Amino acid sequence: MNHRLSAGLVLMVTLALALLASPPPTESQQPQRVYRLGYLGAGGGPPDGAPPAALRQALQELGYVDGKNIAYTVRWAEAKLERLPALAAELVALKVDVIVTQGGVPPVAAKAATSTIPIVAIAAGDTVASGLIGSLSRPGGNITGMSDEAAQLSAKRMEILKEVVPRARRIAVLWNAQDHAMTLRYQEIEKAARVLQVAVQALGVRQPADFATAFSTMTRERPDALFLVADALTTSSRKHVIEFAATHRIPAMYEFSAIVHDGGLIAYGPGMADMQRRAAVYVDRILKGAKPGDLPAEQPTRYYLAVNRKTADTLGLTVPPSVLLRADDVVQ
Repeated sequence: MNHRLSAGLVLMVTLALALLASPPPTESQQPQRVYRLGYLGAGGGPPDGAPPAALRQALQELGYVDGKNIAYTVRWAEAKLERLPALAAELVALKVDVIVTQGGVPPVAAKAATSTIPIVAIAAGDTVASGLIGSLSRPGGNITGMSDEAAQLSAKRMEILKEVVPRARRIAVLWNAQDHAMTLRYQEIEKAARVLQVAVQALGVRQPADFATAFSTMTRERPDALFLVADALTTSSRKHVIEFAATHRIPAMYEFSAIVHDGGLIAYGPGMADMQRRAAVYVDRILKGAKPGDLPAEQPTRYYLAVNRKTADTLGLTVPPSVLLRADDVVQ
């Protein structure tokens, strides 16, 4: 009898321990939440229509797996900026948890569409000067992300261009005059030009057809150098700009290294992939409960100088050794 009682007690204790070690049925069956990330881009998307790979990879490293606990809803404007308000409204109607934007106009459209859904901006220009956020330390509202050092960066690019083309007296500037953030950048270029005692040939464009007019103007009044301010519109026409500069032997400064790999002469600016990865950190903090208005906006911490020596040879231009030594990327 005592033996049977002892065996029964052992069995009861074993069952109790097993129950304690197992999660309650309701907990084990609770589905994992799937966050919805809306992405709004001003330019053209890749063939699969997905958000930038660097953004997705960084989010995956933070534990967000596509189709498991995060889903992407993407809208690309294909450089047709007039489409952005409607595209932003679509994302809001779909009730995404956060919107990531890239370019100067997308965050403006997203901000007009919602004051509650958090927005993380990438490559939006000087977000303080444009009025998107209150300050870098306290953005306020529902927007945060990456902001340009417009004044310092424009001056540095102009200095490098003048170093490469020391005899330059007139520099043409191509920018999207419809994009307020890029117009602010153009104004900083004008200020830097005055300090360097060079004249600016202003070539604002608003649509793809305007590039022909800009090229015609430069053909009649040839500048000594060219500066392309990068946004969705100008970047979508970059191959035409590169071809025009090569044909007319005009040295040109660009803002991102990718354009140098397409045949541009020189570029100085932050890495787009770097900014996309930082955006993932903002998304992670917001999805974990942080308010975007409380997250300080960041400025890029690293800038890349890229030079295409093949293009320089085509232009009959010798890039100073001082520039080549500082270059992070030299395309041979």
